[in-house]
Amino acid sequence: MVGYDPGSDCRNISKFEVAVAGSMSGLVTRALISPLDVIKIRFQLQIEHLSHSDPNAKYHGILQAGRQILQEEGPMAFWKGHIPAQLLSIGYGAVQFLSFELLTELVHRAHKYDAREFSVHFVCGGLSACMSSLAVHPVDVLRTRFAAQGEPKVYKTLREAVVTMYRTEGPLVFYRGLNPTLIAIFPYAGFQFSFYSSFKHVYEWVMPTKGKKNGNFKNLLCGAGAGVISKTLTYPLDLFKKRLQIRGFEQARATFGQVRSYTGLVDCAKQILQEEGAQGFFKGLSPSLLKSAFSTGLMFFWYELFCNLFHHLRRQTDSFQAGRAA
Repeated sequence: MVGYDPGSDCRNISKFEVAVAGSMSGLVTRALISPLDVIKIRFQLQIEHLSHSDPNAKYHGILQAGRQILQEEGPMAFWKGHIPAQLLSIGYGAVQFLSFELLTELVHRAHKYDAREFSVHFVCGGLSACMSSLAVHPVDVLRTRFAAQGEPKVYKTLREAVVTMYRTEGPLVFYRGLNPTLIAIFPYAGFQFSFYSSFKHVYEWVMPTKGKKNGNFKNLLCGAGAGVISKTLTYPLDLFKKRLQIRGFEQARATFGQVRSYTGLVDCAKQILQEEGAQGFFKGLSPSLLKSAFSTGLMFFWYELFCNLFHHLRRQTDSFQAGRAA
């Protein structure tokens, strides 16, 4: 069970093991969903309409974008920015799950609220995501720039990107898009954790889990549902974040179509509304929902799997030591 649950017998793992489980969950999930992430970012950054009717649009559908990226940039293009993305996922997963476990345990020990309530999971999930975002946002900016650039590449290595960005744009470049990130990530992660917990209770009521296999499927399915709802409710802010993260990087986008410069979050929203219409706020929603369903489902699936593995290993170790002592 994700979050502190005094009635569970699977909580006797250390906080270090919780962090490791979060990191491993992020690592495996990121490797699997990277292609959808690249397509989503390309869609979010495109000024032209995502439609066949716009002759200037480079991308207008998931399959078309996938084929075009493959033809023009090769199969490895779907893992552009994968190193910073993995650093992001590993660090984010560790901080998020560790802080969520600690926060829900703190709520339980305060004896004011049930740590398993929807509202508690929403607030604790949102706060844990904000902590994670503050810790890894510079890596997120690097990931976005690597995924956004075409050919020829502006940055060839992670080190070159860090040095060049620092020298030409200053240290604050690594925190571009932080405001919409924090504004969006709190409700997004809050909904992820709260809906995941709620869906698991509903699933257990409708179809009681029988065996480990069904339990793993339940985690995957409930996580996917939570991801879709969370992403739909908070998507525009994710798009604003991506647009703001590439400020000063417009020259690398020239081959993809029109480029725009934004002075901040409000200016970004106003320009998108004026030029691209209200539908512009939801560019890339389709691959994003696919990505969110897979990533959230896999994130909770792998996290619970690793936690159960650590719990099982700890029980075996305790039994072995008890047997030796006897």
